[in-house]
Amino acid sequence: MAAAAGRSDCAAIVRLSTDPKFGDYQANGVMALAKKIKTNPRKLAEQVVSNLDIADICEPPEIAGPGFINLRLKSDFITGRLLQINADVENRLGIEKEAQPRTIVVDFSCPNIAKQMHVGHLRSTVIGDCICRMLEFLGHNVIRQNHIGDWGLQMGMVVQAIETACFNLTSNDKYLLSLLSENPQKWENESLKRIDLNLEQLESLYIKTNKALEIGHPDFEERIRRLLVGLQHGETGCLIFWSKARDITLKECQRMYNLLNVTLTGKDIRGESFYKDDLHEVVDKLLKSKIAEKSEGAVCVFPDGFKNKEGQRLPFIVQKSDSAYLYATTDLAAIRYRINELKADKIVYVTDARQKLHFEMLFATARMAKWVGDDIELSHVMFGSVLGDDGAPLKTRSGENVKLKELLDEAVERAKAVVEEKNPNLPADKKQKIAEAVGIGAVKYADYSNNRTSDYVFSFDKMLAMDGNTAPYMQYAYARIKSIERKAQTKDVDIATELAGLERLDLTELAELELAKYLIRYGEAIDAAVSDYRPNYLTAYLYELAQKFSAFYTNCPVLDAGPDKRPTRLLLCDLTARTIKHGLSELLGIEVVEQM
Repeated sequence: MAAAAGRSDCAAIVRLSTDPKFGDYQANGVMALAKKIKTNPRKLAEQVVSNLDIADICEPPEIAGPGFINLRLKSDFITGRLLQINADVENRLGIEKEAQPRTIVVDFSCPNIAKQMHVGHLRSTVIGDCICRMLEFLGHNVIRQNHIGDWGLQMGMVVQAIETACFNLTSNDKYLLSLLSENPQKWENESLKRIDLNLEQLESLYIKTNKALEIGHPDFEERIRRLLVGLQHGETGCLIFWSKARDITLKECQRMYNLLNVTLTGKDIRGESFYKDDLHEVVDKLLKSKIAEKSEGAVCVFPDGFKNKEGQRLPFIVQKSDSAYLYATTDLAAIRYRINELKADKIVYVTDARQKLHFEMLFATARMAKWVGDDIELSHVMFGSVLGDDGAPLKTRSGENVKLKELLDEAVERAKAVVEEKNPNLPADKKQKIAEAVGIGAVKYADYSNNRTSDYVFSFDKMLAMDGNTAPYMQYAYARIKSIERKAQTKDVDIATELAGLERLDLTELAELELAKYLIRYGEAIDAAVSDYRPNYLTAYLYELAQKFSAFYTNCPVLDAGPDKRPTRLLLCDLTARTIKHGLSELLGIEVVEQM
C-alpha cells in the first residue's frame, strides 16, 4: 500500500473488514496520509488502487466513503490456499517460518524455594509457555529461563528448616544421635538420606521458622544470620541443606509443569544463586562508571525520568547499606549473562503488573551502563491478577494464596463429574484421561482467553461450561469433527482416498466460503498474538473458527453430500480439526480429546 501511494514513510493499515458486505479486508491508511501530505483522500485512494498489483489475490479494489479501500479475496485464491495448506507435509498449516529468526530469552514462572506454587504463579507460567511455543513455531531460537528464588536473605530460614527436620529425625535414632557430635558432616549426609520430606512439609517448617524469627529472639536471629553467612561463604553443611530444600522444591514444581503441560524442564532453571558470584562485579562496574552512587550508605542508580511523589529522584538500589544485594542486582547480572553468553537479541520477562516500575528502572539502568545496545529489545509482558468472587485476589478462607496443586486437582474432579454426567458408559480410565484434559485445559484456556493485562474472576462454573469461549467447548468442537470421521467408516466413506490428490474445490455455499476464508487466516491470528504477546487473540480466533464450523455443519451435509461436494466438505472438516488441534495442543499446550 505504501509503495502504491508512492511513499516509503507511511504504514499500510490493512485490517479485517467489520462488515462482510464491504469485503474481506479494508485499507484505512489513506486518510491519515492525505492529511499529512495535504491532498484529497479520495484522489489519493484512487492513485493507490491504480498502482496496486494484487489481481492474483483480490477482486478489483473498491473505494468507499472519503478514501477507504475495500478488498475482497478471489475464490481461486482461497481454494488455492486451502489446497496448499492440505499439501503441507510438515503440519505447519501453510504458515512459513520467519526469514530472519532471532534468539529470544523468555523469563517466566520463577517459583521460590521451600514454597509450593500457588495461583499467583499460574499466569506467568502458562502465558510464558504460550509465548515460547508461538515464537518457536515461527522459527525463533527460544531460550527458556526459570529464574527461581533460591538465594538471598530467606535462605537462612530454608537451611534452618531442613536442619530442624534432621534434628527431628535424629531425636528418634540413636545412631544419628551418636553421629551428631562425633562426625557432624556424616550426620548431615546420613540424616538427609533418611529424610522423606515433601514440599508441603518443608513449607510448613519454613513458615514455623519465619514465625519464630518474627518473635524476635536474639539468639534465634543470630542463628539464622550465621546460617545465611555460612551458606554465602560455601560452608559444606549449609550448602547440603540448601541443596536438599532446592531439590524437594524443584521436584514438586516439575510435577506442576507436567500437569499443566508446560515445556519447562530442569535444564531451563537458572535461579538467583547462579549469579551470586557476579553481584560484586555488577555493583563495582556501576560505581566505577559513575552510573551508581552512594546514597545514605546504599549504592543506587538514579535513571532519568523516575521521581517519587515529592518530585525527588527515585533510586534503583543495587546494594543496601548493610552490603546486601537485591533483586535489582541479580536481574542486572542476569541481563549481562543473557546478552553476553546466551547471545540474546531479545529478552522477555513475564511477570505481574506490580513489577512494572522495577522493570522500567532495570531496563533504563542496563542501557545507561551500555550492557544493552540499541539492537537488543527488552520487553516486560505484564499481566493482571486472578480474583475471587469478591473482586479481591483469589485466596483461601484463611487468607492464604490458593495452592496451584489444589486448584488443578479440583478442576479435574469437577471435570470428571461433567464427564460422568455426559458419558457415563465410558471406561473409568478414559473418563479420567478426559477429565484431566478438560479440567486442566479449562484452567489454562480461561487464563489465555482473558486480556492478559486485565484482572479476571476465577470461576470453575464458567471455565467448565460447554458453551461460550471455553476449553470444553473447543475440545467438544474438535471431538465433534472427529466423530464425523468415525461415522464415515460406517458409511464406507474413505476420507483419506477422497482427499488424496485433491486438486479442485467447490465453495459455492456461503457457509463453505466463510469457513474457508477463516481457515486461511490462522497465520494472521498467530502473528497478532505474537506481536503483543496476547494469547487471547489466538483463543478468539479458535472460538470464531469453531462458530464458523458450526454454521457450516448445520447448513452443509458432509457425508451425505454428492460426490461433487463431499471432498470439499471433508477437506473443510479436516482442516478445521487440524487447526483447532494445532492451536490448542501445539501453541496453548491444551490436550484435545477425540471423544467427550
